[in-house]
Order: sequence, then C-alpha cells, then structure tokens
Amino acid sequence: MIYVLVAPDRIRVSGHANTAPKGSDIVCAAVSALTLTLIRGLKEIAGILLYESVESGNICIEWQTMNDTGKALIDTWFLGICGVAENCPCINFIDE
Repeated sequence: MIYVLVAPDRIRVSGHANTAPKGSDIVCAAVSALTLTLIRGLKEIAGILLYESVESGNICIEWQTMNDTGKALIDTWFLGICGVAENCPCINFIDE
C-alpha cells in the first residue's frame, strides 16, 4: 500500500504498491517518477528551499515558504498521483 500525505508545509509518500515483483512494479515507478520530478521542479523551477529525504519506500518533502509556481507544480503532481490512484486501489490519501 502506498500512503500519500499532502499538508500545507510537506508531502510524504511512503510504502510500496506490491502489484509486481520488486523492480518491476509500474505503480511504484510512476509514483516515484512523479514525486522525484516534483522535487526537482520545486527546487529548479520554483526556486523553493526544500528539506528532502528520499529512501526506498519513503519520500518526504518539507518547506517553509511556497510561491505560486511551486503551488502549480504541486497541483500538477497531485493530478498525476490521482490519475495513477484511479487505476490502482493500492494508493491511499491520508490526513495528519
């Protein structure tokens, strides 16, 4: 199960989809690609100073301030995650 937390000052994605053997799971790959692209976009396009922790099965992104460009990137990332979740019940959105 992949858990996604979106809060005003952080995003956390944790767990594994377990829809295929390790290294072959396209759901995990999709979520990872979207989230790693978000990190890069927030830093390089939006110019946001981030704390990031990226480990297998656990990505955490935190910030103190967010600009409009960063918000647009987060909204776009969220649309992508929701698109993956529509086709895979192994993604759960959680509250704090």
